[in-house]
Amino acid sequence: MESTLNQLSKAELITLLGVRESELAFRDKSIESKDQRIERLEGILAKFQKMLFGQKRERFESPDQLSLPFEPGAEQQQEARQELTEKVEYVRTKSRVPHPGRTKLPEHLPVEEIELYPEGNLEEMVCIGKEVTEELDYIPGSYIIRRYIRYKYASKTQEGKSPIAIAPLPSRLTDKSSVGNGLLASILTDNYVDHLPLYRQLQRFKRENVPIAASTLDGWARQGMERLEILYDWLVNDTRSKGYLQGDETTIKVLDSTKKKNTHLGYYWVYPNPVDGTVLFDYQKGRDQASSKKNSARLQRLSTE
Repeated sequence: MESTLNQLSKAELITLLGVRESELAFRDKSIESKDQRIERLEGILAKFQKMLFGQKRERFESPDQLSLPFEPGAEQQQEARQELTEKVEYVRTKSRVPHPGRTKLPEHLPVEEIELYPEGNLEEMVCIGKEVTEELDYIPGSYIIRRYIRYKYASKTQEGKSPIAIAPLPSRLTDKSSVGNGLLASILTDNYVDHLPLYRQLQRFKRENVPIAASTLDGWARQGMERLEILYDWLVNDTRSKGYLQGDETTIKVLDSTKKKNTHLGYYWVYPNPVDGTVLFDYQKGRDQASSKKNSARLQRLSTE
C-alpha cells in the first residue's frame, strides 16, 4: 500500500485525500443520524415503560418528554408575548375612555357600607374627602324555620270541667303542611314565571342541606295551584262583569300526557280589560265549537255566582 502511494503524483494524492475526507464525512453523518435515531427510540421506550409500570399520576407526565415538531421556537414565543403585551396595553388604554354613564342603582334596596382606610399611621394626617364606589350584589336567600308555640290554659277552680284555652294558628294557605306562605310563593314563581323546574329546585334545596322529597314538593305545588284557582275564578268573574273587553287567541304547543314525547296544539284565549288594565288567559285544547261553548259556559256560570 505504501509503495503504491509513493508512485502516485501530487495531484493524484490530493484527489485521493478528497475522496477519503468525503467518505469520512459521510460516515460521521451516518453515525450522527443513527445516534439521533437511537436517542429518539430510547425516549419512546422510556415513555412506554412509564405508561406501563409507572405510577398513575406519572404515566402521562414526563419532564424530559420529546418536543413536538410544531412547537413554537424562542423567536415565535417572544413575538407572541409582545403581541399579548400590546393587547393588554390597548385594553387598559381603552378602559380609560370616559364612560357615557351607568344606570343609577335603585334606591329602595338596603345598603351595606364598608369603610376602607389607608394603611399605615394616620395620626399626623387629616381626611380631605372620600371616594364612593357602589356595586349591585346578591346574597342567596336563606331558609328559616318558623315555630309556632301555642300555650294552653285551663281554669284553676274548675279542673277537668272548663274548656282549654289555646291561641289559634295564623291563617295559612296549606293546612296540615310544613310549607310557609313565602316559600310556597317562591316555589310557584320559580316554576311558572322563571321556568325553573321542580327537580332543579330540589337540587337547590339539597345544596342548602334541606332534605325535601320530590313527592312533597309536587304536593306543595299542587296545593298552591288549587289556592290560586280561587283567585283565577274571581278574576274571570270580574272580567266578565265589565262592559267592554278585547279578545284574541294565540297558539301554544302542549305536551300530551297520553302520548310520550308528543304535543298537541292548544289555544290561549286572551281577554284584556283596557279599563282596569287586567288580562285574563283562558286555555282550551282547540278552537272548535265544543271548546267555544265550554269557554262561554264557564264565563257565564262565574258571572252569575
